[in-house]
Amino acid sequence: MKKLVVVESPTKARTLSRFLGKDFTIKACMGHVKDLPKNKLGVDTHNGFQPTYVVVPGKEKILAELKKEAKKAEKVYLASDPDREGEAIAWHVAEEIGAKRKIARITFHEITKRAIEEALANPGKIDKNKVDAQQARRVLDRLVGYSISPLLWKKVQKGLSAGRVQSVALRLICEREDEIEAFVPKEYWEVEALLEASKPPQFKAKLFKWKGKKASLIKEEEAKEVVDSLKGQPFVVAEVKRKTRRQSPPPPFITSTLQQEAGRKLGFTAKKTMMLAQQLYEGVELGEEGSVGLITYMRTDSVSVAKEAQAEARDFVKAQWGKDFLPTTPPKYKSKKGAQEAHECIRPTSVLRTPDNLKGVLSRDLWRLYSLIWKRFLASQMKAALFDTTTVEISAGDALFKVTGSVLKFKGYRVLYIEGEEENGEKDSKLPPLEKGEELKLLEIIPSQHFTQPPPRYTEASLVKTLEERGIGRPSTYATIISTIQDRGYVRREKRTLFPTPLGRLVSKLLVEHFPKIVDYSFTAQMEENLDKVEEGEENWVDIVKRFYDPFSKELSKAENGMAKVRSLKLDKEQLCPQCGKPLEIKFGRFGQFLGCTGYPECRYTQPLKGPKLEAEFEMPCFKDGCQGLLVPRRSRRGVFYGCSRYPECRAIANGKPVQKECPECGLPYLMQQKDKLVCPRCGHKEEAPDA
Repeated sequence: MKKLVVVESPTKARTLSRFLGKDFTIKACMGHVKDLPKNKLGVDTHNGFQPTYVVVPGKEKILAELKKEAKKAEKVYLASDPDREGEAIAWHVAEEIGAKRKIARITFHEITKRAIEEALANPGKIDKNKVDAQQARRVLDRLVGYSISPLLWKKVQKGLSAGRVQSVALRLICEREDEIEAFVPKEYWEVEALLEASKPPQFKAKLFKWKGKKASLIKEEEAKEVVDSLKGQPFVVAEVKRKTRRQSPPPPFITSTLQQEAGRKLGFTAKKTMMLAQQLYEGVELGEEGSVGLITYMRTDSVSVAKEAQAEARDFVKAQWGKDFLPTTPPKYKSKKGAQEAHECIRPTSVLRTPDNLKGVLSRDLWRLYSLIWKRFLASQMKAALFDTTTVEISAGDALFKVTGSVLKFKGYRVLYIEGEEENGEKDSKLPPLEKGEELKLLEIIPSQHFTQPPPRYTEASLVKTLEERGIGRPSTYATIISTIQDRGYVRREKRTLFPTPLGRLVSKLLVEHFPKIVDYSFTAQMEENLDKVEEGEENWVDIVKRFYDPFSKELSKAENGMAKVRSLKLDKEQLCPQCGKPLEIKFGRFGQFLGCTGYPECRYTQPLKGPKLEAEFEMPCFKDGCQGLLVPRRSRRGVFYGCSRYPECRAIANGKPVQKECPECGLPYLMQQKDKLVCPRCGHKEEAPDA
């Protein structure tokens, strides 16, 4: 009798099949097989918040096949991902296929032969605490979404929705926009001296102190006073401090830092980063080698590294750059509080698979992300970089100037990797040899006017960083949070920057006013900690939901009576009616939003409201033979579709949601998701779509 292994995706199944022999049958459940029903709440608020799960439409055939294989199998191994969501998938599969005596749960953080053999040798049981934590999150999100969304439909516009954590992220973006709009620039002045010593180079020193106090020049008159006082004054080196500064390598990636760095360095959205990372984890076809898992599990908040991986990395560093780049002992990094130390960081499954070796094999974006992960991990195992820094203070009358020079002495890990935030910052700033008491030649005094700047708008990278710092959401949720608020039309992304739309600002304002606890930062963070306690067995999930729901239901009742109907919104930038000259505004009607004149009913001018700019998640070559165009998103009355950029010469059209997955029949680098199917627009190939 064979043994059955159940995983989520066909890609993962193919990769596992390389390591498991003919005694194993490997089947994919295609993600979640059960969920709360789409057309009703599905949570009994009067009976312990018990959820009603139903089979996900389209999964009946898959479950029937799994039941059939389970009956024949000697043993059933549930091998879904090693997180709460994976545990919930395993639990639902186990419920549906029966055969409980045969079932075992196995987890692994990398799809390699060693990891799989170790997992099979140490099977366990489904972790009910993890299942309960996931169930609590799902129930909480359903209670919020299915309670507030209908209210927004009634008071604002049909089709709107609200989410428990997404609404908090939206609030962050909206409040940052409020700060920017309310910001009043303040003038200040700086004074620099261009100086020359006995040896080159020339250098600039900045005014540091004026009349014994820290320099703070607010008006031009103050800067002029400083400049006038320096005429004829000798510039003398008052103090020279020299030291060596260590710059330690950054730790290996966790989910949040990978999303941030991929955003900064590669311009990837969080959603795209996780989609590509999933492919690298589950397996990529490497020619004769077959399907290979190239990285460890990509949803993690731990920076731990397996000893075997550290040993392999150290051998590689020594061979490639020499022992001088290798620390005496492997470095240890500290994960943030609450991190799951049983997990590992995100790293290559083998550093011997170098980016250079894979350049002709992986697609461009997969290769770029793999290179980033590979370099970051290897760099984290290398020695610190060393800088020779010199800080010089220069006196001139009542003024004290200061300058710092920095020269890279030993590259260390920087021979391979520099963080995105530092790429434009850590440049050599060499000073001439200077000694205390030395008089310098003044070449020029340079006063300059400046104004304080408002806080920057969020990018996806900086939003992920803020969510993590505030304890809002978890590694597996960041990408979904950010893509959801964009898909709902609450936020638009323009040149990597996130802007709230008028609709997003309205929804956020209503939620803050009527559901202050739901969108409270500390409350949301505390809820995440409570879910962690459920996973650790310290809290009962029903108690947590009850403590949330009782006050929430009271807020909901008040909001139903207290929330006023909104029928129009002011535009961010004023537009005038071409017929009467009065301002236009956003209006809400039965068929959605449109622009209408504020002079209604005297003036009945209207025009369609353009949605946010559409951008493809990845490059999609046109599927028509011989066409050199790209498929790009376009709008129609029926929604978004994908058409060739060379229209009208090429009239290729594809409907659905693009998924970056190669067609197994014709090799097209993407498929279109249409309901529960992935469809190839070139050859018509169809397959089951994994759950989002």
